[in-house]
Amino acid sequence: MLNYQDQDSLLKLLSKQLHKDVTCYAFGGNAMMFYGYKDETKDVDVLFETLDERDEFIRVLKILGYSEISAIKIYVPEKLKDPHAPIMFKRDESRFDLFVKKIFQTNLSPKMKEDLFAIHEYKDKYTLNVKVLRKEQLVILKAVTDRVNDFEDIKNIISKDQYFNWEYLTDEVLWQATHGDGWVLLDIEETMQELKKHTFIEEKWFQKLYNAR
Repeated sequence: MLNYQDQDSLLKLLSKQLHKDVTCYAFGGNAMMFYGYKDETKDVDVLFETLDERDEFIRVLKILGYSEISAIKIYVPEKLKDPHAPIMFKRDESRFDLFVKKIFQTNLSPKMKEDLFAIHEYKDKYTLNVKVLRKEQLVILKAVTDRVNDFEDIKNIISKDQYFNWEYLTDEVLWQATHGDGWVLLDIEETMQELKKHTFIEEKWFQKLYNAR
């Protein structure tokens, strides 16, 4: 498991080994730690815009002792058939799940790029830019990845934020659905139905998703 300080130290160490600038987007438990929503995580979820950047990141992970592992027991088998499934690396109790351009069928959308929560720069000779996605995007992507504890993380995000923007979330889901994501409507609807047992969600947000079918 990594706590916030562990993550910060690891990212600084990664930046020292880079041979080029690398930009990535954080959206898993690692992103939640930047918010203060979570104290520690073993899953470091990272999205890259290019294969070259992911390859450079992988090169450094291997230098630091990380080894590639199978994703078979981590993700739903149907999703692992998708060409945008992650490559995974593990060392001890920490794991990196590395995506490029998409998280399965979910696109790196204009809003993801623009509406960031924070940008953390780890500078040495080259710079590692870690862009932390907005909380509504974190919920969408955790519904999409659908791993053990992802729903608990979603509940955690909702419970610790006094104002969660359901309009923003549903707008993004509809954008994704019209840009080729064949799973996101169902993933989010199922997640929201389960969340209704724990928090109040106005019916109009469900209706908005139903009307898009």
